[in-house]
Amino acid sequence: MPLLAALDEAASSITEGARVVRGRLRVNVDPFFARLILGPRLGGFLEAHPQLELELITRDRPGDMVADGFDLAVRFGEPRASSLVARKLLDTRILTVAAPTYLKRFGRPAQPQALGEHRCIQFRDPQSGQPFAWEFHRGAERVVVDTRGQLLVNDVSSLHSTCLAGYGIAQVMALGSELLLAEGRLVELSEDWPDERFPLYALYPSRHHPPAKVRVFLDFFLGLVNGAQG
Repeated sequence: MPLLAALDEAASSITEGARVVRGRLRVNVDPFFARLILGPRLGGFLEAHPQLELELITRDRPGDMVADGFDLAVRFGEPRASSLVARKLLDTRILTVAAPTYLKRFGRPAQPQALGEHRCIQFRDPQSGQPFAWEFHRGAERVVVDTRGQLLVNDVSSLHSTCLAGYGIAQVMALGSELLLAEGRLVELSEDWPDERFPLYALYPSRHHPPAKVRVFLDFFLGLVNGAQG
């Protein structure tokens, strides 16, 4: 059935022209990326491709793309080894931040190792189910800090809101935090360690020639992430 579907899509591309995109496209997207960047811009994409039906599913983990019938997934983090094609879309910096109210109450850690004495909000890795390790990178230098905290979250919005309320220190992506930093609602604590990055990947089943609907959506994504980085 996948082979027949691919042949049908290829025939449609030839007969209708390379710019005509039609059919149903199922996309699995990271919830944070969908809310922050993708959702506000979907209208223009769909208007440009009126024969395309898009089903957008937000999940905190990719699951089994083939078994679940997805054509494309967009996820943060290094992908696991699989038969899927993995295309990196961007790298975003990882920042260690706190609200001014927290710093006023508990002080600012002088160095990464001092974070062990502070309230640190943990974020759950959707692949392992364990909290992400707190790392600090500066050139070839890498420091891993054993942080502790009562709170473990799996949602970026909860991470931001709890940190903004002054509860504790968090590690967040620079993507989506720019305005909070510019307004002074969050303060970066890791300026001296600027080199930790977190990637965003597009994943799709291995094919020499992805269907036109996947190719055009990938081009759309690349335009979005280039704009977000610029």
